[in-house]
Amino acid sequence: MAKNWVLEIHDQLESVEPAAETGQWSNRSIYKVPACIKDLNRMAYKPQVVSFGPYHHGDPDVWPMEEHKHRALLHFLRRANKRLDEFVAAMGEVVQQLQDAYQGLDDPWTEKDRFLQLMILDGCFMLEIMRVATGASSDYAFNDPIFSSHGMLYTVPYIKRDMLMIENQLPLLALDTLVSVESSKPKLEDTINKLVLKFCASGNGRPSTASMALGLHPLDVFRKSLLYDPTHRSPPVTPDRDGSSEIVRSAVELYEAGIRFKKSKTNSLRDISFHHGVLRLPVIVVDDATEYMFLNLMAFERLHCGAGNEITSYVFFMDNIIDSAKDVSLLHAKEIIQNAVGSDKAVAKLFNRLSKDVVLDPESTLDDVHRKVNNYCRKDINMWRANLIHTYFRSPWAVLSLAAAIFLLVLTVLQTVYTIIPFYTDNGGDAPSPQ
Repeated sequence: MAKNWVLEIHDQLESVEPAAETGQWSNRSIYKVPACIKDLNRMAYKPQVVSFGPYHHGDPDVWPMEEHKHRALLHFLRRANKRLDEFVAAMGEVVQQLQDAYQGLDDPWTEKDRFLQLMILDGCFMLEIMRVATGASSDYAFNDPIFSSHGMLYTVPYIKRDMLMIENQLPLLALDTLVSVESSKPKLEDTINKLVLKFCASGNGRPSTASMALGLHPLDVFRKSLLYDPTHRSPPVTPDRDGSSEIVRSAVELYEAGIRFKKSKTNSLRDISFHHGVLRLPVIVVDDATEYMFLNLMAFERLHCGAGNEITSYVFFMDNIIDSAKDVSLLHAKEIIQNAVGSDKAVAKLFNRLSKDVVLDPESTLDDVHRKVNNYCRKDINMWRANLIHTYFRSPWAVLSLAAAIFLLVLTVLQTVYTIIPFYTDNGGDAPSPQ
């Protein structure tokens, strides 16, 4: 047996091609979450209403949605006025690329015909859901359980959440191919990006992705919409590893150290800056889907080489400045956190859970902000000024009390001066002789 194994390894060594190996990893973009990540919150990575792609297809919890997928396919074909054969032929040309996007396909899905059928069925359903939700299609019955206004209210929010789970992704190449055949036009990558962004980030004021190449999948497009470049950036400072290695203090401690909090001019999670004692942070709405969203975004950054670490850095930074409900209350008062989950304590626990076992890139984009904040807090003059402000200028009454005390002190000094001056004048400026 050992001899056979040795021969097998020798054969493999002769067939190794570095270029082919590089291509294998570069095509992959959809991953199974390993146990070391999933154990933190298993429900965050498991779809609850609908499956997209092969990983969760057939799960009991999402199986009831399969009949609605078939109905969506019929609506799509009837509206396109095209034969299914045309879509099958077009998808067959890219089926290998679609399969390569998935990590570790099980045996049933390595069969191209079955995999192609899944891509068409799931792709049409995703297109129909996004179009109906954004008002682009309305040929369904008024009492349709999924595609009616009732379904949009009670079911689609869960579908949207499932669409942002890393194990539940569909390559946007599949959607782009379907739309190209449907419209009989060349592929327009920005059309798919815009549709995904309009559906997943509706109401968040995110910028258009028209200039962006076709996204890998909905999670990729949504992530990039959170990280657009801010128009204003604070100038970098000279690197100081001692300053960046320290953990940033909590929001309350920073406030007591004289740091003021203000909203950033954009909602980009990259728009975090510190300048002249002012820490600017983007506004974030914390609701029931926030934890699932961030966990899947961070998992994607952790598993996809070259994705970046901006989301992970943001979560790590927010966990640093949020230790308790008081920190959340302060950021809420500054209109930076919009709390839609209930108590401030719940928000604090949420961010503390998110950063558990987080691996942070030492060259994080927030390193510069870390250094500036820590350097500011180490200066004694800033601490002295902050204590003065918090002690005597915390409220209008404290300011009035301080002003009154100063006024009384001035009056006392003037009274003393005017009492002494006549005494010296009457004695010709000489000191009085002893009696």
